[in-house]
Amino acid sequence: MDQEDRIALFLDYENLALGVRDHGNGVAFDFRPIADALAERGRVVVRRAYADWSFFDEDRRMLTRSHVELIEIPQRMGASRKNAADIKMSVDAVELAFEREYISTFVICTGDSDFTPLVHKLRELNKRVIGVGVEKSTSALLPPACDEFLYYDRLEGVEIPSPRVRRGRPARLPSPEPLRVEPEPEPQPEVEEPARDVDTLSALVAQTVAGLQGSSGGEVTASRLKRTLLRKDPTFSESDYGFRTFGELLRHLADRNVVELAEGPAKGDPEVSLPEHGEREEAFGLVRSVVRDLTGGDGSVPLSGLKNALRRAKPDFSEKKLGYRSFLQFCRAAATSGAIELRWSPETDDYLLTAAQS
Repeated sequence: MDQEDRIALFLDYENLALGVRDHGNGVAFDFRPIADALAERGRVVVRRAYADWSFFDEDRRMLTRSHVELIEIPQRMGASRKNAADIKMSVDAVELAFEREYISTFVICTGDSDFTPLVHKLRELNKRVIGVGVEKSTSALLPPACDEFLYYDRLEGVEIPSPRVRRGRPARLPSPEPLRVEPEPEPQPEVEEPARDVDTLSALVAQTVAGLQGSSGGEVTASRLKRTLLRKDPTFSESDYGFRTFGELLRHLADRNVVELAEGPAKGDPEVSLPEHGEREEAFGLVRSVVRDLTGGDGSVPLSGLKNALRRAKPDFSEKKLGYRSFLQFCRAAATSGAIELRWSPETDDYLLTAAQS
């Protein structure tokens, strides 16, 4: 654990929450996707959010449940209040950089270019800086200044609805909203039950390994994987899935070709990776053959509904078991491999897939 990065998280909450509200097609800001993304990068030891919390009452409860320290910036006149929050956040970050040498990474959650000098100063102090912001409200100056920048819209767990819902039926917004909200509580009770299902666990492990490999590029050991799973869900226990040890769980997933195990740096701590061949290539071939069958070998099919067609051909198909966060991400990987061609169609307001010529 001594080799893990210690992370300090600072949220310019007004910038982040308003960015999600303005560009997220009505989606409310959720802290959990940020917490999960950082869990794959190290151990978060400081969490602070800055705002006038009288404007964010519901958000305050959500952040408190996630153990985020709320820094109150009282209401003032116009821009002076915003400047006060920016200055307070910058001063606290630099102060922490000097006082806590063990903190190696600073996460600055904002899209405001005013924080660019802070990013430069932290890097000058030999700190790694990760930025987090909403894509459409982030200044073009900020991401290049950071060591890594995460767009909130692209984080695992963030679902931005299609703008065509809002654009095509503006007069009926009050009516569909209850219909969209009601199905959302239904998956939540269901998540607790399948959470103990090995298929759901396979998807969680594959996604976590993919995230660790993508964020660090180094080897992923079993001990590191277990710590990351515990960061995502502190109640995680392999015994809930019927396994006595975490190693036994990994061997079971290796037998199912979800992961591959190799000798690690220490005895009893194997290296875990995603299979480079086998199921992925088979899945890419499946999507190509399904697209070809649907089009008769010529033409394109929309992304919408394609997943159901794949499951009719292979009922146990799941992109999450292959390490992909969404079906679109899987299709992009299939396009990169040359199995299909993928392009956006403004006319249909959807992605179109064409089977590659073999």
